[in-house]
Amino acid sequence: MPTSPSGTARFARFAYPPNALGYCGPPDAGHLLAHGSAGVDDREVAARARRFEGAWPYLEVIASAAGIDDPLDPRVVEAYWVGNELTDLVDPAFPAWLTDRFRGQGGGFWEDLAPGSEGLARPHHSFHVFAVYPWVGLLGRGPAVALSVLDRCRIRWGEVVSVSGEEAEVRSRPLVWDGKRLDLGDERTERVRREADGRALATGVAVGDTVALHWDWVCDRLAPAGAEALVTVSAAQLELANRHLAAVRG
Repeated sequence: MPTSPSGTARFARFAYPPNALGYCGPPDAGHLLAHGSAGVDDREVAARARRFEGAWPYLEVIASAAGIDDPLDPRVVEAYWVGNELTDLVDPAFPAWLTDRFRGQGGGFWEDLAPGSEGLARPHHSFHVFAVYPWVGLLGRGPAVALSVLDRCRIRWGEVVSVSGEEAEVRSRPLVWDGKRLDLGDERTERVRREADGRALATGVAVGDTVALHWDWVCDRLAPAGAEALVTVSAAQLELANRHLAAVRG
């Protein structure tokens, strides 16, 4: 069964891959790898989490809506990266609140959701990927690059089919783009990182496990409820993006 790490450790597990690539958060991503692997609470990870300008505001709004004092409570961290019932407690008008937090983040459509789609929005990482980052709007200009970033940056799920050394092969469904809509394509097997220098973000990964993937890493093993939540919230944010694309086309 999946382990139950602390909130800071689980944050580290999902935040490490983009941090290691230099996309977000403070330098020295190795600290996240070390403490995500250990699965224990860490004050420095908590301090670093506040410097993730994309993730931290969502953790705050989820915690506030749920009446939880600590934005790094395990339930709050799970809600943002994977999904759970806490996201449903947040006022559907939360995208308007993002205007001040993400002022200067150009290219997204969170300020201009398609009519009737507001109820789909959730304070989840996939909302940030699709609605705040500019990549959905760039699909018509450079679809190969935009699609690749969208696919790798979202938290995706899959089944482990083999484990070898520091890598694993995972069967998952990639994003596909037909020129009008984003959808999940047919299953394919991808090779991803399982550990580095003997440290794994998701410990004890074995064939048959359902796992969460971020960029090129296995971040965590998912229990059935977690996998179902991730599938559900991801589908809603994907539909949100497609409604925006349809509205833009007129």
